[in-house]
Amino acid sequence: MVSAPFRSYVLVSREQIARNYRNVRSVVGPHVEVACVVKADAYGHGAIEVSRVLVAEGAKWLAVSSVDEGVNLRRGGIHQTRILVMGGFLPYEGDALVDYDLTPAVHSLDQMRQLDRLADASGRAIRYHLKIDSGMGRLGTRASAGEILSTLAQTRRAQLEGLMTHFASATDYTSTQTDDQLAYFHSICEALRGAGVDADRLHTSSTNAIGYGRTEGWHTMVRAGHALYGYVSPARGDAPAQLLDVKPALTWRAKLLAVKDLPEGALVGYGGTFRTLRPMRIGIVGAGYADGIFHRLSNRGKVIADGKLSAILGTISMDLTTVDLSHTAALGPGDEITLLGAEGDARLDAQQIARTAGTISYNILCSISARVRRVYV
Repeated sequence: MVSAPFRSYVLVSREQIARNYRNVRSVVGPHVEVACVVKADAYGHGAIEVSRVLVAEGAKWLAVSSVDEGVNLRRGGIHQTRILVMGGFLPYEGDALVDYDLTPAVHSLDQMRQLDRLADASGRAIRYHLKIDSGMGRLGTRASAGEILSTLAQTRRAQLEGLMTHFASATDYTSTQTDDQLAYFHSICEALRGAGVDADRLHTSSTNAIGYGRTEGWHTMVRAGHALYGYVSPARGDAPAQLLDVKPALTWRAKLLAVKDLPEGALVGYGGTFRTLRPMRIGIVGAGYADGIFHRLSNRGKVIADGKLSAILGTISMDLTTVDLSHTAALGPGDEITLLGAEGDARLDAQQIARTAGTISYNILCSISARVRRVYV
């Protein structure tokens, strides 16, 4: 088992990231480009290192949420790919868009005009993707095709390269929302095409729409995020078989700081929320909610200790978590337990943890804090 000299750390498998990317490419086929979503520090995996892996695998597009994230990639040496800023830009971020060759997703007619003025002032033709709010009610324009065409006629310096939208319920087969969104998006695209505006890039689908084969939404590009890190969300209703075969790329481990024996009736942690019902051996782990262990896992969650699932005891602290080691005498201070990953036949992935914590797997991964060291293998 690979170990590292850190109190709490994650191991990220470069090869598993690469395999997951290759699997996405294989599923969508050679005529659909894959934009690799590395926002939120690559869902906690480390955006720069993950991007290096993806670029080496031939990725031509990366996608981030903010201009800052795009700038950090460029400063980190990621120059070979296009970077799509899906969260758009604020007026004061315009110069950075130009200086770092970032491609913004534009969310309004006014932003189209802002970008055109920026292109005129910089003397450069700036490419952008226009996001359509097709029914999620979040970012994106609700303007009609006619209004979009009118604004395009007024904005000649900025170049419309792509049209995009985002599905709200791609895994929910009890709802027609995805079909409704796609129909709206297609109606806008067709109206623009009828007026001679034909964007090179059309993209609506992220991991879940890829994973369950919503091929009518793949168009010329898809945006793979969660799949790169080994996850596809579970579906609701009469869903088709999952197409993607991806596996988690991240393992999270932490060191035991102390191991002690408690008598029957001893209280554990803040508020004494756990009382031993028998003599127990406990371990104090050097990680807590400041590291990303959800406080809601107090007295509910599990870890893997010496190859067995073991209960979290008492209230999780900022820096410490207490676990049950009654099943083993093999572990002592300095030994490791697994917070997310596998040991032998015991496994804990982000989806399992999320179900216990009452959240989603994305939240589990993105909450692993910066003080948890990233180690790449």
